[in-house]
Amino acid sequence: MGSKPWLHPAPAYRTLETYWSSDDDAPGSRCSHTLTAVAATKSHGPRLILFGGVTAIEGGASSAPGIRLDGATNSVHSYDVLTRKWTRIQAAGEPPSPRAAHAAAAVGTMVVFQGGIGPAGHSTDDLFVLDLTTDKFKWHRVVVQGQGPGPRYGHVMDLVAQRYLVIVSGNDGKRALSDAWVLDTAQKPYAWQRLNPEGDRPSARMYATASARSDGMFLLCGGRDASGTALGDAYGLLMHRNGQWEWTLAPGVSPSTRYQHAAVFVGARLHVTGGALKGGRLVEGEAAVAVLDTAAGTWLDRNGIVTSSKTSKGHAEYDPSLELMRRCRHASASVGVRIYVYGGLKGDAVLDDFLVAENSPFQSDMNSPILTSERASTITSPRSNHYNLNSFGTTTPDGGSEIPLSGGISSMDKNSMEKLREASAAEAEAANAVWQAAQAASSNPAEETSVSDDNSKVAEATSDGSDNEADVRLHPRAVVVAKETVGNLGGLVRQLSLDQFENESRRMLPMNNDASYPARKFTRKKSPQGLHKKIISMLLRPRNWKAPANRGFFLDSYEVGELCYAAEQIFMQEPTVLQLKAPVKVFGDLHGQFGDLMRLFDEYGFPSTAGDITYIDYLFLGDYVDRGQHSLETITLLLALKIEYPENVHLIRGNHEAADINALFGFRIECIERMGESDGIWAWTRFNQLFNCLPLAALIEKKIICMHGGIGRSIHSVEQIEKLERPITMDAGSIILMDLLWSDPTENDSIEGLRPNARGPGLMSNESMLAYDVISFPDRVTDFCKKNKLQLIIRAHECVMDGFERFAQGQLITLFSATNYCGTANNAGAILVVGRGLVVVPKLIHPLPPPLQSPETSPERVIDDAWMQELNIQRPPTPTRGRPQPDLDRNSLAYI
Repeated sequence: MGSKPWLHPAPAYRTLETYWSSDDDAPGSRCSHTLTAVAATKSHGPRLILFGGVTAIEGGASSAPGIRLDGATNSVHSYDVLTRKWTRIQAAGEPPSPRAAHAAAAVGTMVVFQGGIGPAGHSTDDLFVLDLTTDKFKWHRVVVQGQGPGPRYGHVMDLVAQRYLVIVSGNDGKRALSDAWVLDTAQKPYAWQRLNPEGDRPSARMYATASARSDGMFLLCGGRDASGTALGDAYGLLMHRNGQWEWTLAPGVSPSTRYQHAAVFVGARLHVTGGALKGGRLVEGEAAVAVLDTAAGTWLDRNGIVTSSKTSKGHAEYDPSLELMRRCRHASASVGVRIYVYGGLKGDAVLDDFLVAENSPFQSDMNSPILTSERASTITSPRSNHYNLNSFGTTTPDGGSEIPLSGGISSMDKNSMEKLREASAAEAEAANAVWQAAQAASSNPAEETSVSDDNSKVAEATSDGSDNEADVRLHPRAVVVAKETVGNLGGLVRQLSLDQFENESRRMLPMNNDASYPARKFTRKKSPQGLHKKIISMLLRPRNWKAPANRGFFLDSYEVGELCYAAEQIFMQEPTVLQLKAPVKVFGDLHGQFGDLMRLFDEYGFPSTAGDITYIDYLFLGDYVDRGQHSLETITLLLALKIEYPENVHLIRGNHEAADINALFGFRIECIERMGESDGIWAWTRFNQLFNCLPLAALIEKKIICMHGGIGRSIHSVEQIEKLERPITMDAGSIILMDLLWSDPTENDSIEGLRPNARGPGLMSNESMLAYDVISFPDRVTDFCKKNKLQLIIRAHECVMDGFERFAQGQLITLFSATNYCGTANNAGAILVVGRGLVVVPKLIHPLPPPLQSPETSPERVIDDAWMQELNIQRPPTPTRGRPQPDLDRNSLAYI
C-alpha cells in the first residue's frame, strides 16, 4: 500500500446495537429494501428511512437468479442517528404499494421513491414523496407529465447537484436496460427527459448501485448484464455547462465483479459492500468491502490499493468483520463519516442486523491533494467548458499519485476524462437553455407537491453556452423561507412574486451614520498546524452552531496574526476590482450576526465540498464587523474560507472595515471583551491592517459591478476604482474611496442629480469630509452603467426591510443580509444568486420569531453582554420609514 494518507484502506464494519419501543417499531428481517439518509429538522436529528423490501423467501433456496421473494411490504421505519432508536412511521396520505427492488433518493427532508416490483408485478413508474419536514408525516404522489422511465425494478436513482433526479438502468420485465432519465425538481410542471449522454456509455444492466458525489457526479457501479454475468466497472455521469451529459469510465481495478450490492459516498470515497456473483455465489473475503476513491482514481480494499480482481474463492484467514459483509440485496446510507448497512440476503436467510463503519480518519474528500490541484485549473475559454484535468485522479500501482496532464492515460480515454472535470457545470444555481426549452414555465395544479425543498434551486438562468451574450435580469420570483417555519433551520422554502414584497420600496433610514478574464492562479497560503482548517471545523456548522457560553474566543492573538497574514497574501495578489464568472452568490452586510450567516448557509447552500463550493462562487460585500455579537466569528470564518478556497470565495471592503469606524461600533470592544485587553487590542489592530488590503469592488461577467456603497459624485468609470492602490487607509484614501464605501442611492426614483448624504466619515473627524459622501440619483446610475457597458449595480451599506431593494428602474439593487438589525429593525435578510445566464434570484430569510423591538431582547444578545446593549442604546438606529423619527442632531453618532 502507498504511504499517501488519503489512500486509507476500506473500513471494518461492526454490528450496531439499536433500540425500539415495540416490536412493530423494529424493521425486522428485510432484503431488497432502501435505506435513505434524511437531513435534520427542527424536531428531529438526522434520520435513516428504511422503506419496503421483502421479509421472507419462497422455497428456501439461495441467492441465485430466479429466487422468489415473499412478504413484500410498504412499511416505513425511521432510525434516529442520535438516539439509536427505530420507530415505525405511519404517514398520512396514500402510500406506495408493497414493493421491493425499487429506488429511493433524499430531497432535503423528503424521500422520493420510484419503481420496484411487488406481489402484483411491476409497480407503476409514479413518483411517491414521503414528506418528513414536520411531525405530520405525509405521502404525496407527484404528477409528472409526458413519458417517463416506465415501470422497472433493479434500477438506481439519486439526486444530482441537489436538483436533478437521475434514473439509470434496471429491468422492465423484458430485458436489462441501459437508458438514463432526468427530472428537474426545480421546474414545474415536472417532466422526465430521456438523456442522450456523450462518452463511454455503460452497458445494459440491472441490480447496479449509484450514488451522487457532493459536487454533482453520479457514479454507477457494477450490476448484472443480460446474460446474468456480474460486472465490475464504474462510470461517472456529469452535466456540462451547455446542458449536455457525459459518461466517463472510472479508472482503477475493482476488487470484484458484483451485483445486488450496496454503495454510498462519503466525501470522495464510494463505499461498496457485499454483492453476488454469477450463479448466486456471494462476494467474499477482502473483496466484500471496497472503496473507490474518486479523488485518487483507485480502488482500495482492507489491505490498500487493489491491483487485480479477486473474484475467485480464496483461503485467507477467517475475518469476522469480512464475514459480516457476505450478503446481497442489502441497503446502505451515510451520515457524516459513518456508513450504515441494514439487512440483506445470505443463503436462505433474510437478515435483520444493522452494521456501521467509519470512513478513513484521513478522509479523502474534495480537498485531497489530487483533487485540489484539479480544482485549481480554470476554464480556458468562456465558451470551451473544458477543464484542464479530470474528475478521477489516477494512482500508480505502488500507491504513488499521478495527475495526467500530458500523458499517463490513453488518448482515447483522456478526452472524455478531461471533460468529466466540468463537474457541476449547470448545476443547481444555473439552469440552462436545454432544460428551459424542454420544460414549460407554467405551474402545476395547487394540489401537487413540490419535490424541491430548501436545498433545491429555482430556475435562474437561460444560458445558451455563450456567457458574454446573456443580458442581466432579475428573476420575477424570490425564494423565501416561510415565516411560519423560520425558527426551523431546515424549514420550508417558497417562492413569491417580487410584486408581493410590500416593504421593498421602504428602505430603512440610516442606522449606521477583453477579452476573457485572465486566469489567476493562487497558491493556498499555509497556516500553522492547519489553522484555517481548524477554524472552518469549529465554525462552519450551518445547522448546529451555537454561541459560546462563556463568550471567550477560541483563537489567541498569535493565531489571529497568522490567519491575517495568510489571507493578506492572497488579497494582495488579487486586483482591486475582482473579475468573476457566474454563477455567484452575493451577500450583503453581515455586521457580526454570525447566526444569520449560518442560517443563510443552511437554507441556500454553504461553501464546502459537502455544500456547493465546487460549482458556485461566493462574494461578500463588506461590513463583516460591528453592531452584532459575533464579529470575531464572522470575519475569522470568512478569512479561513478565503484561504481554503482562494479562487471561489471573494471578500471586498465595507465602510466598517476601517479602524476609525469599528473602534466606535463594537468590534474593538468585542476583541477586548473576548480576548483580553492586550490580545484584544493587538488582534483588532491586526484585523484592521488586513482590511486595508481588501479588494474594493467586483465585476461579474463584465456586466454586473458589485461594491459596498456606491458611485457617489466622483466615480465615472471602473478604471478609476482599478487605479486605487492597496493597502489603503480611510484617511489616506481619495474621494473615490469615500464614495465607493459610503454613498447611498436616493429614497426613490423621482429625483435626479446629486446631494450630500446625512451620514458619512466626515462626521467622525472632519466636517469638510462630508462632501465626499453623496446620494446618487437614478440618472447617475443610468449614465454610469451606459458609459461602462454595465447592466446592473449590486451594493450593500443600507438596511432594507426585505433584505433587497431595487432602484433606478432595476439597474441598482441594495442588498442586506443581517436580519432584525441591531435588534430593532425586524427586517429580513437576503442574498442574490447570479446564475450563469445572468438571471438574478433573491433568496430571503426572516428574523427569528418572535419579532423583537429592542436590543435588550435581541436574539443576537447574550445576557452578559451589557457592552453591546449599551453601545446600541447610545448609538441607536434611526426608525424605519413610516415610523416617527426622533429629532436627532446631524452630528449625532446615530446617523453613522
